[in-house]
Amino acid sequence: MPYVVTRSCCADASCVLACPVNCIHPAPGEPGFGQTEMLYVDPRTCVDCGACTTACPVDALKPHTRLTEAELPFLELNRAYYASDPHPDRTPMALVPPQRRVEARGLRVAVVGAGPAGLFAADELLRHPGVSVTVHDRLPTPYGLARAGVAPDHQDTKRVAGLFRAIEDQPGFTYRLDTEIGRDLHHEDLVRDHHAVVYAVGAARDRRLGIEGEELPGSASATDFVAWYNGHPDHSATTYPLDGERAVVVGNGNVALDVARVLTADPQTLAHTDISDRALAALRASRVREVVVLGRRGPAQAAFTLPELLAVAALDGIDVVVEGWPADVPADATPKTKVLAELAARPRVPGRRRMVLRFLTTPTRIVGDDRVTGLTVARTELRTEAGTVRAVPTQDTETLGASLVLRAIGYRAEPVPGLPFDGTTGTVPHERGRVEPGVYVAGWIKRGPTGFIGTNKSCAEETVAGLLDDWEAGRLTAPAAAPSDLGDAVGLDGWRAIDEAERAAGRLQGRPRVKLVDREALRAAARTSALGRTTG
Repeated sequence: MPYVVTRSCCADASCVLACPVNCIHPAPGEPGFGQTEMLYVDPRTCVDCGACTTACPVDALKPHTRLTEAELPFLELNRAYYASDPHPDRTPMALVPPQRRVEARGLRVAVVGAGPAGLFAADELLRHPGVSVTVHDRLPTPYGLARAGVAPDHQDTKRVAGLFRAIEDQPGFTYRLDTEIGRDLHHEDLVRDHHAVVYAVGAARDRRLGIEGEELPGSASATDFVAWYNGHPDHSATTYPLDGERAVVVGNGNVALDVARVLTADPQTLAHTDISDRALAALRASRVREVVVLGRRGPAQAAFTLPELLAVAALDGIDVVVEGWPADVPADATPKTKVLAELAARPRVPGRRRMVLRFLTTPTRIVGDDRVTGLTVARTELRTEAGTVRAVPTQDTETLGASLVLRAIGYRAEPVPGLPFDGTTGTVPHERGRVEPGVYVAGWIKRGPTGFIGTNKSCAEETVAGLLDDWEAGRLTAPAAAPSDLGDAVGLDGWRAIDEAERAAGRLQGRPRVKLVDREALRAAARTSALGRTTG
């Protein structure tokens, strides 16, 4: 098998466009694209040309002869995908949308949110001559969860920043960072000063457990914990009680596995990443020896993806323990259960840190007086009702001692001032990204917190297509004035100055970068560029 897609696949489909023989699927427009955990190379039709490796922004594609031992399971994953779905009726290779020329009048667009969704939207817009895009964000730094959400031990995934840098380099691109919509600018200002506004603000709030004791110190959001160890300015000064031997993560999606890996990792290994210095110091002093990851349902229904489970299986220096296996689930029921069964059979090494993947367990109460001391849980039974598997807590309970309980049960967006909001779905109502002519949405605020980094690309394509349709149909209102000048905003040169300052500090320590984690430090770094304020 010539080339293999590995764990860091971001599913942005750049490889699909590059492949001359249409052997990478599911492709945009095919069933499953945006829903599968990764893309796959067909071993029967790959011609070993290597074009996909050049296109991939995160170096996820490798020749099978260069796979590490930890990556070998992906060889079988790629083969097995086509064994079950050979894609006999393949769509033609994905094509770049036809270029539309708007230079005669010029199309000015504001994008709110500098994460992957916002930058992919900017990229789709700038493919058309005559379009200018200003990307706004409330932070002095761009890239959203690609900077503040991807775990520090996944540096390969963070290479997607190279793709974002190429987007920034396009003519017509500008930043207006460190600018909060609703404080520094308002929705009405953006609509007045641009032909169109695209909101790509993501889902910043976590879902609550809704159980007693959730407000105790030591009970926190995994979302905030991830932001803390990634140096997010809003969370860099937070402290977490790592003085107990056990921490519990409620939920078993990819974020939960990220948190468990970081808490059980050797701090010296993390010292070679871009983890926040403050978080690294706290983890060096941590007494946590065991992290329990709780899932309400069984191993066959686990929320984490198979690539992330394989990453856990490849970890050195920790024991991975599997508990709560249903008696009626065979070990080879699914690819996930097969890996979990192999983990469960591994011998344990005394003295190692432990990650416990515990299934069929529901949290019922967080225990403690003035801080968290434990979590009461109930054993869960699975019941199928109307074709849906439900997890039902039983009366069989126990209390796990813990100093830290992190909830990792999903994200939820907050209402955007000036836009309608569906509180049930946590999204802005829209039709293929169009809220109304001149106002659009992309990313999680459009579709909910689903998909991967690359999913935002096809999502942005759909939104931008609708925006350009409105432009061509004359449904967009011309700006009343040039965008207002905010002297305190950080422009592209300011961000590049921040980026270089962090990288320079990293080079001195043999790290990718040393993140600046305070807003004032970030602003000071931006000011080192003579053009670092409000210029593109």
